[in-house]
Amino acid sequence: MNPYFLKVLLLVALLGVCTSGSAFAEPSGKLVIFHAGSLAVPFADMEKAFEAKYPKVDVQRESGGSTKLARMITELGKPADIMASADYLVIDKMLVPEFAQWNARFATNQIVLCYTPTSRYADEINDKNWFEILQRPDVVWGHSDPNLDPCGYRSLMTIQLAEKFTGQPGLYDKVLANRPEKNVRPKSVELISMMESGNMDYAFEYMSVAVQHGLEYVTFDDHINLGNYAMDPFYKSAVVKVTGKEPGTFMELTGSSITYGVTMLKAAANPEAAEAFLAYLLDEKGGLAILKAQGQPPIVPASVGTDAMHEALPQGLKALVKVAK
Repeated sequence: MNPYFLKVLLLVALLGVCTSGSAFAEPSGKLVIFHAGSLAVPFADMEKAFEAKYPKVDVQRESGGSTKLARMITELGKPADIMASADYLVIDKMLVPEFAQWNARFATNQIVLCYTPTSRYADEINDKNWFEILQRPDVVWGHSDPNLDPCGYRSLMTIQLAEKFTGQPGLYDKVLANRPEKNVRPKSVELISMMESGNMDYAFEYMSVAVQHGLEYVTFDDHINLGNYAMDPFYKSAVVKVTGKEPGTFMELTGSSITYGVTMLKAAANPEAAEAFLAYLLDEKGGLAILKAQGQPPIVPASVGTDAMHEALPQGLKALVKVAK
């Protein structure tokens, strides 16, 4: 064989190996994920499964109120590769477009009222009398901070919707009159330990959280639970005022069905590992299956709101996400 031709063949083969190695390189390094507190249990399972598949990746998760986590990124410059929010609008309003290019909706949920067997009046509470029991002076109940956690403003919206659905003017104020400020906690999951220790009788939570922690719970009519997108026109009648982007400012949030969102931050330090984790999360047989098994309905396939967002997705995620305007 001509020596020059042989050198060309060797060079082509070497380039092929290098190219193949780069395209299919195994992700490695630290992967930082900020996620809603209500996702703590399923994301812990996803972390184990993902690290078993990619042992060179170290997943480091930070759990908390979605609004608070978004502010840690926008106001404090905290580094993260992925942000998963209990309200996809938190990503739309606080991260897009400066900190993220797209927002994939991947799961739903609904609000329930949790309690334990030792909660006062546990033997009589139901979906018809819960608002009456929450007004009793000896009952201790709470919810998460609406300024920090979507479950907090959704809890207040649920009570507002109950007032309208049951036709009881003033019900919202009467129920809240029996809830001291000390019972408003930064994260909804903090309320669980208070109920389990006997320091709180009832707390508003997501159904998935109730299932994952083995709590008793009262379910609400679809007009109230924020879990049915067909009820969005009615949900819009609920309005909660929360703190705004800038200190000293406020904004009003209107009710809508509960939809979780996830994105990769533009400043992600490890985009390869982030894309691999998101591909696992959005896989019907991967992360979405874990959500479903733990009481949280997944959105299959996940969706983005615009063609531009779909175009901005990493190449490996485009087949897992559709456009739903």
